[in-house]
Amino acid sequence: MAKAATTVYVCQNCGHQSRKWLGKCPDCGEWNSFAEERARAVKKESATARSGFRLREVKPVAYGEIESQDDARVSSGITEFDRVLGGGIVPGSLILIGGDPGIGKSTLLLQAADKMSGAGQKVLYVSGEESERQIKLRGERLGITAENLFLLPETNLENIFDEIERMQPGAIIVDSIQTVFSSNIESAPGSVSQVREVAGQFLLLSKNRNLPVFLIGHVTKEGSIAGPKALEHIVDTVLYFEGERHHNHRIVRAAKNRFGAANEVGVFEMTGAGLVAVANPSEMFLQERPQGVAGSVVTACMEGTRPMLVEIQALVSGSKYGTGRRMTQGVDQNRVSLLIAMLEKRVGFHLIGDDVFVNIAGGLEIDEPAADLGVVASIASSFKNVPVDAHTAVFGEVGLTGEVRGAMQAQVRAREAQALGFKRIIMPASNTTGLERLLGLRVVGVRSVEEALDELF
Repeated sequence: MAKAATTVYVCQNCGHQSRKWLGKCPDCGEWNSFAEERARAVKKESATARSGFRLREVKPVAYGEIESQDDARVSSGITEFDRVLGGGIVPGSLILIGGDPGIGKSTLLLQAADKMSGAGQKVLYVSGEESERQIKLRGERLGITAENLFLLPETNLENIFDEIERMQPGAIIVDSIQTVFSSNIESAPGSVSQVREVAGQFLLLSKNRNLPVFLIGHVTKEGSIAGPKALEHIVDTVLYFEGERHHNHRIVRAAKNRFGAANEVGVFEMTGAGLVAVANPSEMFLQERPQGVAGSVVTACMEGTRPMLVEIQALVSGSKYGTGRRMTQGVDQNRVSLLIAMLEKRVGFHLIGDDVFVNIAGGLEIDEPAADLGVVASIASSFKNVPVDAHTAVFGEVGLTGEVRGAMQAQVRAREAQALGFKRIIMPASNTTGLERLLGLRVVGVRSVEEALDELF
């Protein structure tokens, strides 16, 4: 009975607590997620003692007396990183960055720290996983010569706050939050209690001192950031690193942003000198596109506020079995199956006995409905074995009755196709208003899949 009074079982996925071990969490439904932790004793102490740094006095302020923060953003020195953050770093923001091991999280933030310190700002890099010599070795490889960058290999939260109080930096980077622990909590570093407490303390620090704080987070095997889901609710911005180890490009995607557009992306190229921003991602994804080959279609998609032209490849081949396989990469397989069924019913293509493979070239993932017409066109091109004109781009949402529905920000997509030299764009008829003046680009509005295929072939 004494043990039950001093220990508690905590779900490592959502933070639900139980006095006994449970195989399945009653809150989030996760299996085998409960770990034993020592119960946290509640102490009556001041906010200053809990936070470890001196808090400024806060009083109610009238809404009209608060100054606008439009011009308060600070550039990180990396254009694509600023784009993902909504135009720059907002003072007092708490930013969480997650991604697979070795994908480039520490490299990107070390480059950003070099740019910020070069502008005369003190940057404190707190490392809980690497020594200062290891970071120096990476910095030499990246060509970093930061004079105002300070490295602190420390994992104790109270010691980190003491150093922040003494140094007064202008920005803080924590690599990673799972390695930092507070001595006020007796659980192990990386546990739900420690991660929640450390994130809460850094939130108090960033808001109280108006400091931007970057937190690097580990990810689970499912790809989500390790720790309780409350961690993503606490921070202002959540960024995910995406990319395959077989490709040179990396994509930073904003899953949450209180100061900018969600789902905004920044494209980087991994080189020997670190991550290099890609100014024109569409040109990069289309630079190796084959000419005059059936099954290759360019579609205009939106990633946040950025238009991007990508190549959709489809391969339809005969199968020795009664029913064909459906395999996709970079696009939802269930969505492709719906579009194949629509082609069989509305257009008359007999695809039930054929294998259908769909791929987004370059390793990019597309999840918006406006790519439906590109998928349909690529499958039809491979089925007919007739190539689509290399200077034609398509986009539009396709319904199960074969209609082509409108897509958002059609003008932005069309102007991106015009900028890359495309001569014709096939799009929903409801989106063609105001696009007649695009020089050198023929805009074709269609209302059904049959009209689109007649125009393409």
